Amino acid sequence: MGKHVLLADDDQLLASLLNFRLKKGGYDVHHSSNGREVKEYLTHQRPDIIVSDIMMPYFSGIELIDFVRNDLKLSTPIIIISSAGNEQNVLSAFELGANDFITKPVSPTELLVRVARELNK
Repeated sequence: MGKHVLLADDDQLLASLLNFRLKKGGYDVHHSSNGREVKEYLTHQRPDIIVSDIMMPYFSGIELIDFVRNDLKLSTPIIIISSAGNEQNVLSAFELGANDFITKPVSPTELLVRVARELNK
């Protein structure tokens, strides 16, 4: 199997599209549809990269970045995807340690390029 991607997004349609494209691109994908699942998953697994929406039930993408960087002390690359692309969300994401930010609608091809770029640094 290829590199392991944690995909966190509560939009089932978008998640299934991105999941399909990432798997087709050779990645092993685990999808979580809410922040509680993400947190639970991360206590047992260490993905190579995390792709997360900001607006999720129970635990936002911003809280996820904080959890990964400050509680788990991981340097795992994090790409945030969000339709909530207002300046404050973008700044918060980067200040807390996100590696990249993509505004929805997300091009699956662009996501693949950005994931590859983060993993090959």
